[in-house]
Amino acid sequence: MLRVDGLSAWYGEAQALREVSIRVDEGEIVTLVGRNGAGKTTLLRCLMGLHAAHGRTTGTVSLSGADISAMSSHKRARRGLGYVPDDRGIFATLSVEENLTLPPRMGPKPWSLEQVYDTFPRLKDRRRFPGTKLSGGEQQMLALARVLRTGARLLLCDEPTEGLSPLIVQQIGEILREVKAAGVTVLLIEQNVHFAATVADRHYLLAEGRIADALDNDQVREREHELLEYLGI
Repeated sequence: MLRVDGLSAWYGEAQALREVSIRVDEGEIVTLVGRNGAGKTTLLRCLMGLHAAHGRTTGTVSLSGADISAMSSHKRARRGLGYVPDDRGIFATLSVEENLTLPPRMGPKPWSLEQVYDTFPRLKDRRRFPGTKLSGGEQQMLALARVLRTGARLLLCDEPTEGLSPLIVQQIGEILREVKAAGVTVLLIEQNVHFAATVADRHYLLAEGRIADALDNDQVREREHELLEYLGI
């Protein structure tokens, strides 16, 4: 579904990504693992077309076989690419249901409110609550659900479990598996190596703007201690 070939990115003269090449097949969950400053968020922003305002890029990004490298972010969204930033980006003063109904439905397979509430029953219970009254886990659920409402077929998620309790992290894992079962593909940044191995099919290790390794779940489990030391966790 997603193919990235030789992607490099700069902020002025500072190079953040160096010849990054990855693939994400349809129906997969794939994680990007790396230290802070490795270029993970920059990579997601490049894939969504958001880096152009901050610097330049080279290389190609293809979605379902079509080269989208020169497309604006809204055109990429129309093709089914959705971005869930690390700050979640919800409208804090609007209710849950207003957050869900406000975004335009522009991708190929937008989720209905009923489908969202079936997958995220907690949001149905909280549908009249403003964003300010939601817990961190509920805000993350809302951020994911809102992008699915737009019709995204491929989610780019930036650290969805950051700052959440172990119980909520477990719930986010269950939701990601449900989203995958519904036919949505996911590329996510994740520092929690153990969590990544429970939800993802494959993993890329990003170091100093380069892909340092590609790992399957067995390799992650075998090298978990090494990876935790490398990540400083």
